[in-house]
Amino acid sequence: MDLSKIEKIRREFPIFNNGSQESFIYFDSAATTQKPACVIDSISEAYRFCNANVHRGTYRMSREATEHHENARQTIANWIGASPEEIIFTSGTTASLNMVAYSFGDMLLKQGDSLVTTLMEHHSNFVPWQQLALRKNALLHVVSLTETGEIDREAFTKALSDHPKIVAIAHVSNVLGTVNPVKELVAEAHEAGAFVVVDGAQAIAHRAVNVKEIDADFYAFSGHKMYGPTGIGVLYGKRKLLEEMPPFFFGGEMIDKVTTERTTFAPLPYKFEAGTPDFVSSVALAKAVDFITRIGFDTISQHEQLLLHKLTDGLATIKGISILGAAPRKEAVVTFVCDGVHPYDLGILLDELGFALRSGHHCAEPLMNACSVTATLRASMGIYNTEEEVDKLIQAVQRAVKILRR
Repeated sequence: MDLSKIEKIRREFPIFNNGSQESFIYFDSAATTQKPACVIDSISEAYRFCNANVHRGTYRMSREATEHHENARQTIANWIGASPEEIIFTSGTTASLNMVAYSFGDMLLKQGDSLVTTLMEHHSNFVPWQQLALRKNALLHVVSLTETGEIDREAFTKALSDHPKIVAIAHVSNVLGTVNPVKELVAEAHEAGAFVVVDGAQAIAHRAVNVKEIDADFYAFSGHKMYGPTGIGVLYGKRKLLEEMPPFFFGGEMIDKVTTERTTFAPLPYKFEAGTPDFVSSVALAKAVDFITRIGFDTISQHEQLLLHKLTDGLATIKGISILGAAPRKEAVVTFVCDGVHPYDLGILLDELGFALRSGHHCAEPLMNACSVTATLRASMGIYNTEEEVDKLIQAVQRAVKILRR
C-alpha cells in the first residue's frame, strides 16, 4: 500500500488534523467512523444555503432541497444495486430492523411459526426478533457458532428444517469481524421458504454490497458507520414486500389522503417516511458514498486487511491475550481479552495513553455468554488508521498489561 496515499486520505479528516488531537489514536470505527471534510462541509452548506423542508414547498429553495434529497436517494440506490423506491431513509440500522420486525414481522408471523437468528448478532438484530417471537408466541432458533467464530452451517441447516418465516443474519459480526457468506445463506434460507433480513451495519464501509446479487429481502445499514453523519440510515426492501407491508410510523408526508373516516398512504418510499425527513443528512450520506467510491473498495480492503493481520500478529505475541474470532474471512476488527486483566481497566489505561478502544459486551451479550466472558476490548479500524498507529497500540497494550498485572 502506498503510504502517501493513506496519509493523503487521512488529511481529509479534520479530527486528525486538529492540534488538540495530535495524540489521539482512534480504534473504534466499528462503533462510529470519523467524518471526512466533504461530509462535514455538506452539512454546514445545507444549513447555510439550502435549509428548507422537502416535498412541501413550491418556492425555489424547497424545490432545490427536495431535488438534493431525492438525488441522494438515487445515489445510495445506485451504490447498492437497488431502485430508489426501495430505499427507505431511517434514523439508523436499529430503526430499520425494528421497522421490519414490527411491520413485516407482525404482518407475517402467526402463533407457532418460527424465526432464525444467530449467536453473533448485535442486539439490534437479536432483540427485535426475540420480542416478535414473544408477541406472536413463535419459536426463535438461535444458531450456534464454530470455534473460529463462523456460523455453524449444520446448525443453520437444521434450524431451517423447521421452515422459519424469517431469518435474520449479520453480514459482518461487530465483535468477531467474521464475514458471513450471506449470498449462500440467503439462498439456503429462501429454499426453506424464509424471508431474509441482513444487518449490513458492519459491512457497508468495508466491502461492495449489491442487494440484488445477495438477494436479501431486506438490508439495513447506518450512515455513521460509513463515514457519514449520525442519525440517518437506510432500509432496503424488495419493492413487492414494501408494497405489501403496512406503515410503521404515521403522520405527515407519508399520507395520500386523510378524512375523518379513513386514511390512504403515499406510494413508496414515502409510505415509510413519516414526518420531516433528515434532508440535510441524506445529502451528507450521499457525500460519504462519493468519498468511499472515490477511494475504492480495493484500496480500503487492501489497507484494512494489512492492519488487521499486523494487529492480530502483534497481540498474539503478548502473553495471556486471547483473540475472539479466527474466521478466514474477517473485517478489520480485533476483539480480545487478557488473563488477569479486566477489559475496562485495560481500556481506561489505554485511554490515558491516547488510544480509543471499545470495552464492554459490544451489544452482543448472547455471544459474550457463549464465549464465557462478560466483557472484552475491541480495536476496530478504518481507512484513516496507519501501520504506525497499530505498532504503537501493540506497544501500549504490552506496557498497560505489565502495569495492571503488577
